[in-house]
Amino acid sequence: MTAAVASCADSVASPTPDIRPETPQDAGAIEALLDHAFGPGRFAKASERVREVAPLRLDLSFCIWEGERLVGVVRQSEIAVGGRRLIFLGPLAVDAAARRLGAGARLVEVACAAAEAAGYGEVLLVGDPPFFGRLGFSAEATGQIVMPGPVDPRRLLLKRLGQSGGTNILQGAVTAP
Repeated sequence: MTAAVASCADSVASPTPDIRPETPQDAGAIEALLDHAFGPGRFAKASERVREVAPLRLDLSFCIWEGERLVGVVRQSEIAVGGRRLIFLGPLAVDAAARRLGAGARLVEVACAAAEAAGYGEVLLVGDPPFFGRLGFSAEATGQIVMPGPVDPRRLLLKRLGQSGGTNILQGAVTAP
């Protein structure tokens, strides 16, 4: 377990939280949580079009377990925009009770730390600006990114990781790497 995972696991306010990388054995529980959180409408979103072509990075995707019960998941896939490789974060789903304890923010923090440790300079997502803005995401540099379907431009958010801190605006279509 990485230091980022261990430190975040210790800080989630829950009886016995366990944050760990996703494994293939988690798939059934993850699909059930995603179905409960988003319903069948999740398959119609532009983000799903990205996930259909971009490879899932299990090593950069994380689950929160309370005992045998999955209470949260964040998945990350590798994408390219204008020839630059970066990470696409999502979906993020958290059980309602765990949401109040900050589990969603913890999962995003752990996922971004793992992406940075793996050498990525940016993480892109489609999400709620007030929630993700608190975690360092912004729509400021996403105006030239073309998603494979309609997306409210205010919800297309980017976080620069570590020392990448560049001001370059990403340009181009979101594609597989």
